[in-house]
Order: sequence, then C-alpha cells, then structure tokens
Amino acid sequence: MRFSKPMLVITASVLLLNLTGCASKMIGVHAAAERVSLAEANQVASCKLISKNSVTVLAKVGFIVRDTTEVEENLYQLARNDAVDAGADTVVKGESTTFGTRIFSLYKCRP
Repeated sequence: MRFSKPMLVITASVLLLNLTGCASKMIGVHAAAERVSLAEANQVASCKLISKNSVTVLAKVGFIVRDTTEVEENLYQLARNDAVDAGADTVVKGESTTFGTRIFSLYKCRP
C-alpha cells in the first residue's frame, strides 16, 4: 500500500495533535496533592521553606507548541506532587527561564 505525500502529512499532523492532547494526561497525581496550596511569596513569611524544586514538562511535540495554560497546569501538578513527597503543604511559583520549566519553592505552613 502506498500513501501519497498529502496523506502522510495529514496523518502525521493528526498524530502530533493527539500527542499534544495526551501530554497533559500523562502527569500522575499523588493522592494527597489536592491538599497542597499555591501561594504568593508574600503569603509564606511565617512558613518553613522545605526546598526549591525545578520541574519540567513537555512543552513542544515536534513543531507544535503546547498551550501555555496546559503547560502551566502540568508544572503546578508536578510541583504539588513534589511537595507531597517532601512533606510540604504549600508551593510558590518561581522563575521560568524556559517554556516548560519552572522553579517552585516548597513550604510547610500548616501544623
């Protein structure tokens, strides 16, 4: 069976679009991650800094760049998962030097 060039381009495009949609579903969720809060830096003055973590997610599939909102949601979910592992209950979004990578500070604020 031979495929024409337009057929191959269409097939490849559909596959890439499906992969970009699946990328956000590949992030695992810790059971306790829903109890981790997102706070601003000025809200954690009385909290104990546990660590700073850099998290990275897939931001581009081939030549297709993923939606910014989805990438940020994935980064936040990974930070929440890391917070659970570290014994933290609050995360503060830090700098991002590259799309798909962000530093989060993990804090223990609740007793």
